Amino acid sequence: MPDSADTSSTPEGAVEEATTARRAVSSRPVQLGIMLAAAALFGGIVGTGVMHLATSGPAGSCQSMLVTEQALPSVVTVLASKGEASGNGTGQLIRSGGYVLTNDHVVSMAANGGTVRVQYADGTMADAPIIGRDPAMDLAVLKAQDGAVDRPLIRTGSSGDLRVGQPVVALGAPLGLSSTVTAGIISGLGRYVPVPTEGQTAHLIDAIQTDAAINPGNSGGALVDCDGALVGVNSAIATVPNSEGVGGGGSVGLGFAIPVDLALPIAGQLIDTGRAGHPDLGFSAQALLVPGADGSVVPPGLYVTDVRAGGPGQKAGLLARDVIVTIAGEPARSVEQLVLQTLTRQAGDSVKLTVWRSGQTREVVVVLGEAPLGGR
Repeated sequence: MPDSADTSSTPEGAVEEATTARRAVSSRPVQLGIMLAAAALFGGIVGTGVMHLATSGPAGSCQSMLVTEQALPSVVTVLASKGEASGNGTGQLIRSGGYVLTNDHVVSMAANGGTVRVQYADGTMADAPIIGRDPAMDLAVLKAQDGAVDRPLIRTGSSGDLRVGQPVVALGAPLGLSSTVTAGIISGLGRYVPVPTEGQTAHLIDAIQTDAAINPGNSGGALVDCDGALVGVNSAIATVPNSEGVGGGGSVGLGFAIPVDLALPIAGQLIDTGRAGHPDLGFSAQALLVPGADGSVVPPGLYVTDVRAGGPGQKAGLLARDVIVTIAGEPARSVEQLVLQTLTRQAGDSVKLTVWRSGQTREVVVVLGEAPLGGR
């Protein structure tokens, strides 16, 4: 099951000039055990100031030592805590002034009353409060209070130019081991990986699959190309379930990263406005459960609980108490399908719904609107 570079699991399962480039995304999720790649932190950071340098590999691999020299000074270990709970992940400096990009699940525990600090590659520490979160895409931006003065920003590549088989290097702090470097290749592109986080599902859209070793603590860290340029944000790993169907453990060569061409525009929004400007459907819904013929519980659709006045849903003719039967031609089974529509489309795009009302079905076309103030 995919696992963020964190410890959650489920059964089945720069910035200013960046532009969004999205491939066509399949709604079919990766059916594996997914786990976040952030780690619970016990006894502080392990191996502070120690670099684990991979030597250059066979033909077709990156010169890892050279890549490390270029990229590692821009990578930080992220330490989040609240009360007695603590954990660590990874991030990278993306904009001058101390702005750090990481995964939301790395810092979510500290979002309400906790603390976040970053540790640079030389072991220096700085407070780094959260300035913006996008839980739906599992991204967050921090701002180091020391401004990361005289520290280099990570170079920015493009995920749109990636090819399967291309060598890459992962940088991070697995199990608290700061400045760890692992190498591998891109094993797949265009994956859709839903990852359960605290109270909701994060959606890794158009994800990069890699066999570079990613483990708990790598979450939010850099996946770079052979020029040391950021191409992805390491976020989740797939694990092999045990005999009881429970996933866990470390890398089995199935890691997933958020493409940089998706991550940086969202990071820019978080820096500039404190929120991600995903488009809006203008209504709320919940799974509708009714008893099946055999006594089982089956969800035949999504029950519309509220339609915002003047919003896209109302303009399309949607009413509260409608039952959504299909979404973009697919059977409506989960509210996450609606969330996915807002994450993979732009304002002005249309989403076709089939709804049931008063014993009859009808087509409703919702034109996505701009994100409302105070929204995601």
